Amino acid sequence: MESFGEHNLKVGLETIGLGHAASVRYNLSEAQLYQEAIRRGEAELTAHGALRAITGQHTGRSPKDKFVVRDAATEDQIWWDNNKPMSPAHFAVLHADMLAHAKDRDLFVQDLVGGADVDYALPTRVVTEFAWHSLFIRNLLIRPDRATLADFAAQLTIIDLPSFRADPERHGCRTETAIACDLTRGLILIGGTSYAGEMKKSVFTVLNYLLPEKGVMPMHCSANVGPEGDAAVFFGLSGTGKTTLSADPTRTLIGDDEHGWGENGIFNFEGGCYAKTIRLSAEAEPEIYETTRRFGTVLENVVLNEEGIPDLDDGSLTENTRAAYPLHFIPNASESGMTGHPQTIIMLTADAFGVMPPIARLTPDQAMYHFLSGYTAKVAGTEKGVTEPEATFSTCFGAPFMPRHPAEYGNLLKALISRHGVECWLVNTGWTGGAYGTGRRMPIKATRRLLSAALKGELENAEFRSDANFGFAVPVAVEGVDSAILDPRSTWADGAAYDAQARKLAEMFINNFTKFEDHVDGPVRDAAPGLKIAAE
Repeated sequence: MESFGEHNLKVGLETIGLGHAASVRYNLSEAQLYQEAIRRGEAELTAHGALRAITGQHTGRSPKDKFVVRDAATEDQIWWDNNKPMSPAHFAVLHADMLAHAKDRDLFVQDLVGGADVDYALPTRVVTEFAWHSLFIRNLLIRPDRATLADFAAQLTIIDLPSFRADPERHGCRTETAIACDLTRGLILIGGTSYAGEMKKSVFTVLNYLLPEKGVMPMHCSANVGPEGDAAVFFGLSGTGKTTLSADPTRTLIGDDEHGWGENGIFNFEGGCYAKTIRLSAEAEPEIYETTRRFGTVLENVVLNEEGIPDLDDGSLTENTRAAYPLHFIPNASESGMTGHPQTIIMLTADAFGVMPPIARLTPDQAMYHFLSGYTAKVAGTEKGVTEPEATFSTCFGAPFMPRHPAEYGNLLKALISRHGVECWLVNTGWTGGAYGTGRRMPIKATRRLLSAALKGELENAEFRSDANFGFAVPVAVEGVDSAILDPRSTWADGAAYDAQARKLAEMFINNFTKFEDHVDGPVRDAAPGLKIAAE
């Protein structure tokens, strides 16, 4: 006899046109999904018990192949300069063709939730072609209890069929890969890519669309909380250190990537972590390192040696090697995924130009300026054609996942910062002593010590200087940190070369921000860097 939950699943799949699949494996456990993934040749077991999968040509997200259905409901709500439109007619054809492709195939279904705060939770049904994708999303989203599953009612459905190939002319897309989001119907279609991160970020995109109307700030950030209830959030793009720096053994981890900030405080959107593993070490990041050696973890594109042991230093498949694991694999992780309002906001950047100080205090207007700018830098060798540091400005530290205009998120964040008296800091985890290729990476021990000082209030009475290029306040000395590193110019062998590099980066900030100037007030515009340089 089928359970009530399985009956609801059957009805739900028939409703979306997947009632004719050969078989549907519903909410399989980790062990069952391991067996299926290995039996079907999708993945293999590592020497330590993790499951390793290779994603083929797509080793990262495909933002140029992501589309939002443009209809009456979304026409005036979406930031179309940043989101590619798809017509309802093209989406309908894509949906029908994907359903036909799925007919008589084996499918895997997980009923999960996005959002730990029940007031804002998004019940999500994920239908996948691959067993390892089902395990991945089971790790990344929140698993509801049995009582919730009994009458689960999905508000979002994701259909993920990597073997499906889109037709650009027929489906109104760009290539054979398509990630199509119908925000009105709550339906996501993913085809032509095996990269599992597309599912995770699709849920994030939908929450970024729904929550601002409820007064909730969706954030691409990690979060943790200290023993005194002093919560902190860490904004940052991939590679800036969100996951690493939030995994602090002295603080409770709320989550490593996606959160909301509502009237009840901070809450995790997810139930797991998706950590980069390239050159991960047991010494620098012991908690995350240990997850790569556990049953239940999914390793993506990690190279294995002949004994099945992961080589975390090998980036031959991609620099974007990943581990997907449930949050409870981190020893000090929060069970509830929730905490109070933050006392501190950290904005992380990996400045490969070697210009930014390792830490700087921001006013609320400066915080909004840098939030809208979303600056970090790519380094030579990480992408084809990148031969020197290249500035990246991803508004709100997550432009690919922001359906609405960034001013909506920026104004909401500024209001929350003001209402709760939050202190804001900009932290550079990038280069010092010169640009990438000349300087060196900011020592992680120094970064951790500076963060600790900021989070514990040690800098309240410190002496600060005003940075000549960016205008923010930089501490002159912090106990346990070499004072020289706090003044980037002094770490360069050639001060004039530093000045030229700083001027170059300041101009990039100014040019990037022109698109926001009509959407912010005067004090935010005045927070721009390089004003003194421009006047000289």
